[in-house]
Amino acid sequence: MLNDLFVLTKIKEGDIKAFEGLFWLYYSPLCLYAAGITGNGDVAEEIVQELFYVFWKEKEKLQVFRSVRSYLYGAVRNQALQYCEHQDVRNRYREAVLAGDKDNRPSDPQDQLEYKELETLINSTLRKLPERRLRIFRMHRFEGKKYTEIASILSLSVKTVEAEMTKALQALRKEIENYTQTV
Repeated sequence: MLNDLFVLTKIKEGDIKAFEGLFWLYYSPLCLYAAGITGNGDVAEEIVQELFYVFWKEKEKLQVFRSVRSYLYGAVRNQALQYCEHQDVRNRYREAVLAGDKDNRPSDPQDQLEYKELETLINSTLRKLPERRLRIFRMHRFEGKKYTEIASILSLSVKTVEAEMTKALQALRKEIENYTQTV
């Protein structure tokens, strides 16, 4: 525990060597742990990399009440379980849509009409987006890719992907707000 306190103090002071030591000590075991939960090595690596990124970025605000090891494993467990829950929801939705589940669509004719209008509006708005922005949006929202994956595939920075997604969502939000004000 004293060693943890010393390492945390060094990291909070910006000591990159202390952080690197912590990273290399825990990176592989945490990846194996996350892979055991998610069943996907690539996702596990992304979870651990994101954890360490946030750990370094938010180093001044860190509040570790247990050992660093417990903190890291707990954070990885939570992220891995959250990923699994998200995948479960996506899979159930996909199965319901593929099965033609009527519960996903409104049964009232008026609601069906509004649903169809909204669907048309969204598709129309997406078609107006610049090609790169649309591609990023589709990769993230329809293919379930993470920003880091998209950045790697398209040879862009993660910040660029984030900015493009923000602009795409703003465009959709604006069109939907205009639609809801006229309905």
